[in-house]
Amino acid sequence: MKTSSVPRKAVVLLSGGLDSATVLAQARAAGHACYALSVDYGQRHRAELDAARRVAQALGAVEHRVVQMDLRAIGGSALTDASIAVPEAPTVGIPTTYVPARNTLMLALALGYAEVIQASDLYIGVNAVDYSGYPDCRPEFIAAFERMARLATKAGVEGVPLTVHTPIIQLSKAEIIRAGVALGLDYALTVSCYQADAEGRACGRCDSCRIRAAGFAEAGLPDPTRYA
Repeated sequence: MKTSSVPRKAVVLLSGGLDSATVLAQARAAGHACYALSVDYGQRHRAELDAARRVAQALGAVEHRVVQMDLRAIGGSALTDASIAVPEAPTVGIPTTYVPARNTLMLALALGYAEVIQASDLYIGVNAVDYSGYPDCRPEFIAAFERMARLATKAGVEGVPLTVHTPIIQLSKAEIIRAGVALGLDYALTVSCYQADAEGRACGRCDSCRIRAAGFAEAGLPDPTRYA
């Protein structure tokens, strides 16, 4: 008699960009039943959230939720304050596209979602190699959050701690792209641009566009990005 194993549930933070889409594909390949979570935080455009819906559907997410958390009330970033321009040339230090506490808040929401659906695995597509220097993309931050989660949740206190998976954190952008392609991911579904237009077409000038384009070039693969 055959016994069927129930896939472990995992919450996957899904922005609609290249990195988070890759991580969703990896979580699925690892055998998880994936529950995608996107956050509408008042970012400059809706194209990335639209992309998240496409990616979640294409990769067979069990569920895809979009949580509202309007960080425009705080501002302080080119992505949440229209008066701050998105830089279109390399900058020194942490760029103005850094959104204060964004990953902390998103991880907290994902942590709550994981408790509700009784998942002990959480995936996030942070990267500390080809990235913009954001402090909340570093391994030290993720390790600290995981420790906090064990103290702050009913599941953690009862001995079922959450594991935060960061499978691309030490990969170059080219390596991330190759990993996604190997899993059959169609990157044409994704949007990475900080200031994409309503149709999801990229500007080709912002930091995110430059890093993405360089990644495809280094990987030796055609770039499916649509440009305005």
